[in-house]
Amino acid sequence: MYNLLSGLPIIEASSFVASPTAGLYLAQFGAEVIRVDQIGGGPDFRRWPVTAENDSLYWENLNRAKKSVALDLGRPEGRELLQELVRATGQFITNFPVGGFLSHDTLATGRADLITVRVMGWADGSPALDYTVNNSVGYPMLTGAGPDPVNHVLPAWDLLTGAYAAFALLAAIQRRSVSGEGGEVRIPLSDVAIGTVANLGGIAEMLYSGENRPRVGNAVYGLFGRDFVTRDGKRTMIVVVTPRQWANLIAALNLGDAIASIETARGVSFAKDDGLRFDHRDALYPLFETAIAARDHADLAAAFDAGGIVHSPYRTMLDAVQDPALVANNPIFGAAENPSGFAYPAAGAFSTIPQVDREPPRAAPRNGQHTEEVLSSRLSLSSGQIARLIDAGIAGVA
Repeated sequence: MYNLLSGLPIIEASSFVASPTAGLYLAQFGAEVIRVDQIGGGPDFRRWPVTAENDSLYWENLNRAKKSVALDLGRPEGRELLQELVRATGQFITNFPVGGFLSHDTLATGRADLITVRVMGWADGSPALDYTVNNSVGYPMLTGAGPDPVNHVLPAWDLLTGAYAAFALLAAIQRRSVSGEGGEVRIPLSDVAIGTVANLGGIAEMLYSGENRPRVGNAVYGLFGRDFVTRDGKRTMIVVVTPRQWANLIAALNLGDAIASIETARGVSFAKDDGLRFDHRDALYPLFETAIAARDHADLAAAFDAGGIVHSPYRTMLDAVQDPALVANNPIFGAAENPSGFAYPAAGAFSTIPQVDREPPRAAPRNGQHTEEVLSSRLSLSSGQIARLIDAGIAGVA
């Protein structure tokens, strides 16, 4: 946690991954992010993974450092309270539909400088999920060896969209500070996905070649990079991106003469050309497979580390979370009380700012934990007014 955004209040009405991620990143930098949900929790409140008591470990980690207000959004009074909170605060993140009671035009009535950041599925307002957007832009047909598509597990477009939404909110605030103007920023997952394809050269590549890229399994397209198995059965990924790494890899495996023979036979030089190493992988891979299969992983790892060669063994996520360098000794993690009652390392801000002291991660709220506080501080409601809302079931408390 850092306090770089201290004093910035944000209302968040969202669910699932992308929109809550935007609020999470802003909260981790000190913004006062107030998440408003249905009393009892929104559609993602029990999303897996869950504990034996059905507490969502997913939810409590995507909502760390936020405050929680619970309202009955199925009733006009609850919806009006959310609208009033948005207007009173001036910054709003949501993945609710463009129209309806949370449309920007409706919310901006009486608050012309309101900034709304809206995460969407498709630009036309139709729904989409990370998994369907990923299919739409073609990555599952590039993943694996084929012929069947392979869906990756990481919701990459959700996470990129969340990060982009946080950035977009701060950019819109900067614009408002200069011009005084608010406005709505719409961020469709589909545009983040296809825009990223374009930024990585994918659109240009497809139009230039007129055909799909070949599927290369665990090889890295355009580089010398692939998984190999050591003598003691450890599968490891090796990737070369610089001439120095290539030279050191050849030296570590004592393959200099064999590589030179291939270069002579094919009239090429692999010393400085990533593409040539990839193009001639049919000749190179067997050499490396044999050399690596003759060495134990610990021996190879020491040699690779000494040569600055990028490598990593494959391991399970359970293995990863038990790695002290990644978790136990990593300063981004700390202790926090969790609504689930389960104690485990909690993530704070991913970045490190050497000039600023890092604060420990904060807990996720319980549903409605801050309802009374927020209705009082943001809407200036009296204790009696808040009590009547709670008694009527319009507002909920933890």
